[in-house]
Amino acid sequence: MSNNLLNSAKDSAPRTAVVTGAGSGIGRAVALALAGAGWSVALTGRRPDPLAGTAALAGPDARMITVPADVSRPQDVNALFASVHECFGRLDLLFNNAGTFGPGDVPVEDLAYEDWRGVVEVNLTGAFLCAQAAYRRMKEQDPQGGRIINNGSLSAHAPRPHSVAYTATKHAITGLTKSLSLDGRPYRIACGQIDIGNAATDMTERMRTGTLQANGELAAEPVMAASDVARTVLHMAELPLEANIQFATVMATTMPYVGRG
Repeated sequence: MSNNLLNSAKDSAPRTAVVTGAGSGIGRAVALALAGAGWSVALTGRRPDPLAGTAALAGPDARMITVPADVSRPQDVNALFASVHECFGRLDLLFNNAGTFGPGDVPVEDLAYEDWRGVVEVNLTGAFLCAQAAYRRMKEQDPQGGRIINNGSLSAHAPRPHSVAYTATKHAITGLTKSLSLDGRPYRIACGQIDIGNAATDMTERMRTGTLQANGELAAEPVMAASDVARTVLHMAELPLEANIQFATVMATTMPYVGRG
């Protein structure tokens, strides 16, 4: 991001967002949607090259910075939000999107402790650390307030087979969302959750060819465009802070969710 563009971003004071997991999939789609609507966007993820790819797709006029970070590491998260404050001066939105499914199709009795811990550290601890850092900025800034949108999952409601770590963390995200909503009220900090089913990303690629169902069969499942999720997040983000979408579900229309199991 050039110095001229950075100064322009500060002077015109557009709304500013942090998008975690912004190098691909839903994070990339949401970052592009926000940038297209005039937001300044800080892109973060563990790998610099995918973040640069997202920024390139947004075009040279987009107000974007890339800040590589591992959201499960407190020092990385602190550095991320310090960079956002230095570049943009305030924070209006955190899209807490970074996540991992972990090893696929591993029965609960065979799941290694290291694999369990890896999913929990990214999906839950990472979401908490980013929310905490965002909350602090939103509480202290003037004008006060902002919005946090957590990426839940349909697995926050109904599990898939062999998904104990992922499902447990997504149920926990719902608790995180509710607690942040309650604790943020005095400071104009709104928090909502979007539960997504079968957006077309690398994580859901196996849905197209066949994934394990509750009855033990393998079946292909429909997917939807990640851009459809992004439009929903953008709508949630652009509401006035006096209004909040507490929970939203966006899914491929005919996927086996209602009645799953």
